[in-house]
Amino acid sequence: MTNAVPVIAASVAAQRCFDLAERVARTDVSVLICGESGTGKEVVARFIHERSARAKGPFVAINCAAIPEHMLEAMLFGHEKGAFTGAHQMREGKFELAAGGTLLLDEISEMPVSLQAKLLRVLQERELERVGGKRLIAVDVRVIATTNRDLKGSIAAGQFREDLFYRLSVFPLQLEPLRVRRQDIRPLAEHFLGKYGDRCAGAWLSDAALDALTSHDWPGNVRELENVIQRALVLWRGEPIEPRDLGLQVATPRTADTPLSLDERMLHTEVDIVAEALRRHDGRRDATARALGISVRTLRHKLKRWRDMGIHLAARVPEEALV
Repeated sequence: MTNAVPVIAASVAAQRCFDLAERVARTDVSVLICGESGTGKEVVARFIHERSARAKGPFVAINCAAIPEHMLEAMLFGHEKGAFTGAHQMREGKFELAAGGTLLLDEISEMPVSLQAKLLRVLQERELERVGGKRLIAVDVRVIATTNRDLKGSIAAGQFREDLFYRLSVFPLQLEPLRVRRQDIRPLAEHFLGKYGDRCAGAWLSDAALDALTSHDWPGNVRELENVIQRALVLWRGEPIEPRDLGLQVATPRTADTPLSLDERMLHTEVDIVAEALRRHDGRRDATARALGISVRTLRHKLKRWRDMGIHLAARVPEEALV
């Protein structure tokens, strides 16, 4: 079998993760992959699928954070014709589409509690009812879930069902952030050069650029590194890629006499307001978003953008609110 997922694991942490992934792939148990955003959780999930007995079956992924709550149930379990306004024909859900293969529930922590009970029943009984349906449909699917949050903290906050957590995490896997596995940075960068360098044959990184990549803390993890390499290839001029081509945001030392710009002051004020709201609402993003008059999606995007900028709020708000 040809392995579609490249295994890039120079660090001890990555080697251990892929070794455990290969072992659990031989079984059919549910797997919960935990790790920060951008660490490559879906890559590990595909790795498990391709080394399992289900490799010839479909690999179907659904991002629970990207689907509006009122649509997520129908996307997962399908719906019958006329089940709701706009349901002009029957549609199979992701569970049925993944029959004989693997279903990835990406960012499972974003699934509404009301839907978690139905998911638990499907996992336990191995059968489902489409929305608007009356008959049970047997499902043969291996489920892999991912999360960038502390689910035990979500359980304590009443945001995630404990019974569903134990059903999903029969075999938990922890994917470490890129700053912890710096030995993976160079091979990953070279992999992305090859992946996106079809129009820039011969592009290469100078020693100084490699040093800059290796010393960067990568708040956006592997996804950020991938974006940096793509950006550098856009700017490639036929010469070695230098640190200036990477566009890495490096913190500039600031003295007491250096005034903040208007944009910096506005950003700091916004961060302070959001951090205080999160602290007041114990990290509950739905309540925080309502208090701020914005959507949960907007709040999530702000937190991600600030994290990618290297702005960390962990000292002021619950850690689980930041991922």
